[in-house]
Amino acid sequence: MRKKQSPNVVIIYADDLGFGDVGCYGASDIHTPNIDRLASRAVSFNHGYATAATCTPSRYSLLTGSYPWRNPQASILAGDSSNIIPSDMPTIARMFQKAGHRTAVVGKWHLGLGKDDIDWNRPISSTPNDVGFDESFIMAATNDRVPCVYVENRKVFGLTDDDPIEVTYDWEKAFPGEPTGRTNPELLRLDYSHGHDAAIINGVSRIGHMRGGKAALWDDESMAETFLERALDFINVNSKTPFFLYYALHQPHVPRLPSKTFKGSTKLGARGDVIAELDWCVGQITDNIERLGLTEDTIIVFTSDNGPVLNDGYKDQAEELNGQHNPAGNLRGGKYSMFDGGTRVPFIVSWPGRINSGISDAIICQVDLYACFASIINQVLNAEEAPDSLPIVSTFLGENEIGRTDLVLEGTKAKTVLRRNNWVYIPPYEGRSINENTNIELGNSLEAQLYDLRLDAGQQKNIVSERPDIVKIMSSRLNEILSGERTRY
Repeated sequence: MRKKQSPNVVIIYADDLGFGDVGCYGASDIHTPNIDRLASRAVSFNHGYATAATCTPSRYSLLTGSYPWRNPQASILAGDSSNIIPSDMPTIARMFQKAGHRTAVVGKWHLGLGKDDIDWNRPISSTPNDVGFDESFIMAATNDRVPCVYVENRKVFGLTDDDPIEVTYDWEKAFPGEPTGRTNPELLRLDYSHGHDAAIINGVSRIGHMRGGKAALWDDESMAETFLERALDFINVNSKTPFFLYYALHQPHVPRLPSKTFKGSTKLGARGDVIAELDWCVGQITDNIERLGLTEDTIIVFTSDNGPVLNDGYKDQAEELNGQHNPAGNLRGGKYSMFDGGTRVPFIVSWPGRINSGISDAIICQVDLYACFASIINQVLNAEEAPDSLPIVSTFLGENEIGRTDLVLEGTKAKTVLRRNNWVYIPPYEGRSINENTNIELGNSLEAQLYDLRLDAGQQKNIVSERPDIVKIMSSRLNEILSGERTRY
């Protein structure tokens, strides 16, 4: 085994994968042998969290070490939004760069590109390359949003000069003559259920309008392999120097269009199939690292940006074929929710030869990755860097179960929740209790909510009236943190 000054780091980040969606966390109707194999030589956290129940804010926290509520722009972004990470802001990628690592992001970005209006036909300013990544091969937002093209570093990949791209998210500025799901449903091979009725790309209607760039359009069924090949290439080229790879998978986000290899591979329909495809991608990464002899030199983190959702805008029979499978496991809620199912996700940390495998009940969050990795690679963070990231390295490495005491989480619209030890406090919030489109409980209630997860992991019994003393402590502490207090001491 070849020793290095610093370990390689690979973060494999799933999209909308729930706490109960993988075998090592209890799934029986979906088989995930590669993730399970990774977990068998890793620490698996039962209380590992994303910071938010939606994608953009969670990704913002992972890369900046900052709670998303500190940045009002950290909400679900359109595909033509500006980059919400300032070029002078410290990031986990920039921290790895300073330590001498080669850095790359491959896959879903969804943190904005450029500044103000983006011209997709010219070099794009403010890309991942401006916030610490040496290389980037990404989709701008999500696979259900335009533009449906890959961006390599600063340019749209495969774009030709004679077919420029135009993008708008304004229906009043929709491009005349361009078919949409709303006006031309006969052209669809996958019907939408809500919110995905604009531009038709590859027979699937998306959010937002685009025209042009025909040669650059992605193929949904080959997206997994396209991103995987780029990730493997980066690892292979940089196998002799320390590297940091942020590999942001698009599965199982909608539209769920697996490759021919995985179509029909599970009994749960398209959602199950893309999870099987995701698991295969994980196996390809871990097998390649092993072939290169880098297993004991490489830390792999596998986790997800938020909790699960079945019907998220397309009629792909995810609900009808779900059977007895529970994507959130024994947790309440899912994507978009303030309940634990929205933010508690699979969280696996592998470093063979350094970490003893096992299961941890410590509370840990993706926002902590920044400070933990800084400590591992001997980087000193300055006073303004990663304000909410805790260097709980011994917990991260599975050496003890003394994790976080306080953790601020959020559902949609930056509605915050406090987890403190085994207690969860949800302040009173106006709004619908259930998102009818997704059939997910959001957690809104005009009454405050308090749950003791030791006795009630599924958050079924609100004990706010029974423990006013705890409510007072929790409410006060949440307000202290939200007032701007740094949570990294």
